[in-house]
Amino acid sequence: MKKFFLVLLLAGGNLLSFGQVKYGAKAGLNLSNVAGDVEGNKMKLGIHFGGFADVAFAEQFSFHPELVFSTQGAKSDWEYEGVSGKSTINLTYINLPLLAQYNHESGFFAHTGPQLGFLLSAKAKSDGEKEDLKDGYKTFDFAWAFGAGYVTKSNIGFNARFNLGLSNLGKESGDYKVKNSVIQIGAFYILGSK
Repeated sequence: MKKFFLVLLLAGGNLLSFGQVKYGAKAGLNLSNVAGDVEGNKMKLGIHFGGFADVAFAEQFSFHPELVFSTQGAKSDWEYEGVSGKSTINLTYINLPLLAQYNHESGFFAHTGPQLGFLLSAKAKSDGEKEDLKDGYKTFDFAWAFGAGYVTKSNIGFNARFNLGLSNLGKESGDYKVKNSVIQIGAFYILGSK
């Protein structure tokens, strides 16, 4: 893991020499769920916020890394032996999207790339009772991000993104596969550039 971050740091340093670097802050809503070998789950509302950089390496292309705090998870209705209830799984991550971005002169952009997620907490709530699930979840999550948006001339922007989970969430799940699935809608502001 240390080698990975060293390579990432060196690559980022090399990219900074290519061109203009913009940086800013972002925030928005999450519509999250868990997909895979599960049934009856519903989307859960959450939030995300963090910062980003945008490093131009060609006229219309840039490298767009972010560091984002994100609340994710899912809701479900259950019934067992005539008793029904509602459950919520609350997952909290620090996500690091590493995106390649196409920028059109009109202000529209599209990006895609891998996202590395680091689990901070995993909790379940069912009919008022809470349970810590972190020991059963992997601390690392891998997803692929697809997004698009628009930035105005006043440096305010809006974007939407889908994060497709590619890694299984459970530590010892065997053939049982469950992955994150998150739609993000947000706004951002470009604070400055170098």
